[in-house]
Amino acid sequence: MEEKQIEAQVKRTLEKIRPYIQRDGGDIRFVKYQDGIVYVELQGACVGCIAMDSTLTDGVEAILLEEVPDIIGVEHI
Repeated sequence: MEEKQIEAQVKRTLEKIRPYIQRDGGDIRFVKYQDGIVYVELQGACVGCIAMDSTLTDGVEAILLEEVPDIIGVEHI
């Protein structure tokens, strides 16, 4: 899949996830996609939250890995 297509699919998927993160006072922003890694920034209540790592790996990463074939991981910036 072409990089622009992957990036568009990642952004669509993140838009589906955002309401759940926003419900708890946080937010997520797409930063970039590079070499199979999606870079995001968690914002709002997510910053400093003890569940941030879990949200990132068990939530965001798990969903992106399932929905976007070329993704191999998610990193927080």
